[in-house]
Amino acid sequence: RKNTKRVPSFRKLLRTSQIKLDNKLKNKQYKQKSAAKKYRKEQKKLREAVRDAISRKPFPLEECKKKQNAGKWEEKEEEDALPLDMMDEDDLKLMEDLAQKASFLTRDLSSNEPVHMKKRKHESVIEKYEKVPRRLQTEPEKELIHLLPIKDKTGIIPQAVEKPVPSVAHDEEEDTEDMEEAEDFNEEPLPVLTPEEMAAQRRQKLQERKMHIAALASAILSEPDSNIKKLKELRAMLMEQDPNVAVIVRKLVMVSLMEIFKDVAPSYKIRPLTEAEKATKVKKETQKLREFEEGLVSQYKFYLENLEQTIKDWKQRKLKKSNVISLKAYKGLAEVAVKCLCELLVALPHFNFHNNIIVLIVPLMNDPSKMISELCVEAVKKLFKQDKLGYASLGVVKVISGLVRGRNYNVRPEVLKVFLHLRIKEVELQKDSEDIAPKKKFMTYKEKRKNLSRMQRKWKKAEEKLERELLEAEASESKEKKLKLHTETLNIVFVTYFRILKKAQKSPLLPAVLEGLAKFAHLINVEFFDDLLIVLHSLIASGDLSYRESLHCILSAFHILSGQGDVLNIDPMKFYTHLYKTLFSLHAGGTNEDIGIVLQCLDVMFAKRRKQVSQQRALAFLKRLSILALHVLPNSSVGILATNRVFMQTFPKMDLLLDNESQGSGVYLPELEEPEHCNAQNTALWELHLLQRHYHPTVQKFASHLIAGAPTEGSGALPLDLTQRSATELFETYCMKGMTFNPPIATVTPRRKDTFSQMDSFVDEELNKQLQQHISETVHHKPLDFAKHLKESSLA
Repeated sequence: RKNTKRVPSFRKLLRTSQIKLDNKLKNKQYKQKSAAKKYRKEQKKLREAVRDAISRKPFPLEECKKKQNAGKWEEKEEEDALPLDMMDEDDLKLMEDLAQKASFLTRDLSSNEPVHMKKRKHESVIEKYEKVPRRLQTEPEKELIHLLPIKDKTGIIPQAVEKPVPSVAHDEEEDTEDMEEAEDFNEEPLPVLTPEEMAAQRRQKLQERKMHIAALASAILSEPDSNIKKLKELRAMLMEQDPNVAVIVRKLVMVSLMEIFKDVAPSYKIRPLTEAEKATKVKKETQKLREFEEGLVSQYKFYLENLEQTIKDWKQRKLKKSNVISLKAYKGLAEVAVKCLCELLVALPHFNFHNNIIVLIVPLMNDPSKMISELCVEAVKKLFKQDKLGYASLGVVKVISGLVRGRNYNVRPEVLKVFLHLRIKEVELQKDSEDIAPKKKFMTYKEKRKNLSRMQRKWKKAEEKLERELLEAEASESKEKKLKLHTETLNIVFVTYFRILKKAQKSPLLPAVLEGLAKFAHLINVEFFDDLLIVLHSLIASGDLSYRESLHCILSAFHILSGQGDVLNIDPMKFYTHLYKTLFSLHAGGTNEDIGIVLQCLDVMFAKRRKQVSQQRALAFLKRLSILALHVLPNSSVGILATNRVFMQTFPKMDLLLDNESQGSGVYLPELEEPEHCNAQNTALWELHLLQRHYHPTVQKFASHLIAGAPTEGSGALPLDLTQRSATELFETYCMKGMTFNPPIATVTPRRKDTFSQMDSFVDEELNKQLQQHISETVHHKPLDFAKHLKESSLA
């Protein structure tokens, strides 16, 4: 019959349904599984055959029955046996054939089961166990080496060879020989080395260790993927046991590992793999990367644990059992360990175990050792300055808050002063929550159906897909997430500050708290403003604060009022009065750092609140600041005069103080503590004429500028480099902390002295001749005999 089935064309194959393709794929996978299953069965049979051949031993033959029983059975058989002559030849032949088969003798003829039925089904567990050959306990088990099996017509024949066991007598002889050699070696006295030889030996050992460390580090850095196991070898050198070089080697290994981790660590956090990910098959490159990441994380973890243990041993004054390193050397090791942790804290804020490093570093900020405390404080400051998003800053702030509370506010002020370096400029406030809430970026399906045509919907879908891909590729954190982190961080900071204001007002932490409030006061919630201003005023009125602390209180209060506090109806006159009263308490010597805070206060109190300040108050402060400029250092004078310039340009009628004629009734009362009632309009700024003759050229320029009425143009105007800077910047620019004068003093060329020759110095010719003769003569030194002179003096 002709086969009418045609070969499917390529076009028909293209139209093949997905179901058929899936079925083909399933059939293919099933065949592969079946082949694998068959292969596993063959391997299992092979293993069982090998195992049976090993355990198989010839069974002992059954003992012959007793002669009496044998006789009885023989008699019975004789009685029951049929004579052969009564059987046909065919029957006899069949019986002979059956007798040659083993199954014929052992088979139960009463059963209907086939001959090839396995006997195991009828055997009980006890009978099977009883048939296993016994072995004596004294018989040593021989180890076998399994070889490749041989296959012939009968089947698979396993091959095995006994493993050679060395004789015990031979081992004992070798042990005795080793002991004798060791005894002979111990009997030899060790050579006594001189100090020079010991130093040379130590230098040689140290050089060998250094070369080994350098070789391992360079190998890891050159190919980190393939040489990640060498990290373990390098980390093992942290346990150096040679007492001569142990301290230096451990320090070098600590620093080397720190630099390696900084270079090798990826720019992302490595997470552990799930069970499903481990089970899936991946490419060789992916598997290699996974092994590298797993090894890197584990070695990094062990390294951090070693550093932590070193610091703990030093803190607890513990020594290891080996006693390789002395207690004094442990301090140096602990300092190096802290330095390494600080470097890793700043360099790897994104990597694994960063929170563990924070938990280690923050308590050390309050350490009694000044060096370790400063190291940790500087590291946290660097971390705050470079943390753009806020994850690391939030973790550090949480730990610091817990530390301050746990130590009952008995910590160093430097611990709280690190909050001043936080990069927080805006937070998520309640009144702006609607504006900050994320707006809808993409249209819903209903909106598209309602507002767009079919073609427009298609284009819109493509645009949205492209935008999503761009956002994913950009991988930039959203502003809302950043604001949330900053808000949470600042909430913890304010909770810490408010606890100290409430419970520990006489604590040495109060200056740091007031300084922090002054910086972040504009970010405080409006609900706390009234209570906070009352607390600040009560602190100033109590008189327990130092001058610097009271200035911070004033600055905090005006920062609060300059931000959201504009909506509050609060009169800060008492803060103006306190600053006016205490201006003359400023230090005029080298410790004039408080001037910077005063300049910030004046900027917030007058420049940013010009509409709420009266003319009398501005005139009183202008006069008192001019008096103060005569007594302070030049950089402070420059800052104060720059503030006076702002006063004269901001408030009208300030040029009244440049005229000698008095305005209105009354006399100026400089000792009065109320700026509103001191009649400052009836005085003049005569201090500016004295400041015109100041030794500092910049002070002279400012004084001349103010006398001219602080013009912005013309001959009396200041140069641009002075007008574009604020008073605080000018104060810091002209600071003399480095014992340098700014601007530098011009060097004066020394006058040339009249030079004259030695011969021309004597006009008299005879004197010159005698001088030449005396110079040309050779001088004969006679030996001094002190004993002769002593004798002569004693005789006289």
